[in-house]
This record gives sequence, structure tokens and C-alpha cells, in this order.
Amino acid sequence: MREEEPEKKPEGFRLLWILDVQNTPCSRDAVLHGAGGSVAAGLLHFLATSRVRRSFDVGFAGFMLTTLGSWFYCRMNNAKLRVQQRMIKDGIHNKVMYEGTGLDPTKKPAAETPAGPS
Repeated sequence: MREEEPEKKPEGFRLLWILDVQNTPCSRDAVLHGAGGSVAAGLLHFLATSRVRRSFDVGFAGFMLTTLGSWFYCRMNNAKLRVQQRMIKDGIHNKVMYEGTGLDPTKKPAAETPAGPS
């Protein structure tokens, strides 16, 4: 008889053994934007000044700033989206719960009609 082996979770790619790029939200896009920002900043600085070491430093600073800026922007948008989804979910839940009852907020109270001569 063959023993069943427990399934292994595939390990994601770890950037600098710290950041799991595949499983952390927004990390992949942030790193890619940072790489583009570093190349652009370093190359533009090198073309303007022809100083290699300083251009590398500017490129590295561009990577850090672009990565962090992209990361925070993405995380804030995700947080805003989660809040909107929670509000919609609660609204749908309340609609289903109170539909057809006296507590239904969409149900307009019936206007009282005066009793006519009988």
C-alpha cells in the first residue's frame, strides 16, 4: 500500500529572502514599477551629468521611492475597494432581511385615506 503524501504548498518567489512576491498583494507590480523607475532615473541622471556612481545612487533612490509609492498607492486602493465591497454586502444583506416587512426602508407608508360616507 502506498501512503498518501501531504500536498506541499508551492513556495512563492522571495525577493531578498524577505518579500514573498507571489503571495503578497501589490508586491509584484510595485517591484516592476520600481525597476522601471530606477532605470529611468539612473539613465536620465547619467545622461545629464556623466557621473556613474552618482547615477547608480540616483537609480537606487528612484527604485526605493517608486516601489514604495506604487506599493502604498495600490494598498490604499485595495483598502478603499474592500470598504466599498463591505458596504455593498451589508446593503444587500439588509435588503434581503427586511424586504417585505414593516421595517423595509424602501416601503413607503400608506397615506391615510379619510373614511368616506358609508
